[in-house]
Amino acid sequence: MWGRVLSTDFIKIRGKGIWFLVFLGPIGLIAMQALNFGLRYDYLMEAYKEDVWGGLIVNIVIFIPMSLIMGITLLCSLMANVEHQTSSWKQLLALPVSRMTVFSAKFGLGVILLLVSCALLVLGTIALGLGLQLGTDIPYQDIVRFCFLPFIGTLPILALQLWLSLTYSNQAISVSMGITIAIASLFAAKYDEWVPMKWPNMALDGPHQIEAIVASLFVGFTVLLLGMAHFSRKDVA
Repeated sequence: MWGRVLSTDFIKIRGKGIWFLVFLGPIGLIAMQALNFGLRYDYLMEAYKEDVWGGLIVNIVIFIPMSLIMGITLLCSLMANVEHQTSSWKQLLALPVSRMTVFSAKFGLGVILLLVSCALLVLGTIALGLGLQLGTDIPYQDIVRFCFLPFIGTLPILALQLWLSLTYSNQAISVSMGITIAIASLFAAKYDEWVPMKWPNMALDGPHQIEAIVASLFVGFTVLLLGMAHFSRKDVA
């Protein structure tokens, strides 16, 4: 049943601009670094001459957490608006499907879309590096790790944003929250390690990487359960 609901959600998002957003995030990051390296090619090649691929990765990675949070905010809002704008909650929830299944399927949809975006970023990073003639010794493992691990650190934010977006038709609430979190993530280095906004950065590397990943999975799952429980009792029609 969960798979059926998920497949239905994939059909619903056609023509809603969601897939455009999935592609826009990674393409935007790659385009920004293409411009950065294009304008300062000689300087950056000299600055990162010991590890030019590592230099490219570093310049992309610093923008990934904020981009993920903004992407999560917009994706959750757009997915929820598919139901809110058409007033289809009554018909959907009248089906022999539990509200928890509906909620978890939309969470699964969000996870899949964001993983696709991360995969596109991997391909874009490799393509940009080759285009910049950084050599054929491509650090595939590092690129995959740095493009995907921050996503795990954003799972609590994904669960929270989906909760807000689905239960409140006024998307200003969830979007304002997401923008605030995204801006605050720029100063993550100053936060204590228990602050979730720091976890996407901590998940990348460092002495507490494993703790950040485990905490993100645990808190994300907990927020997901709380969101499902609240959604199953709230009138969202």
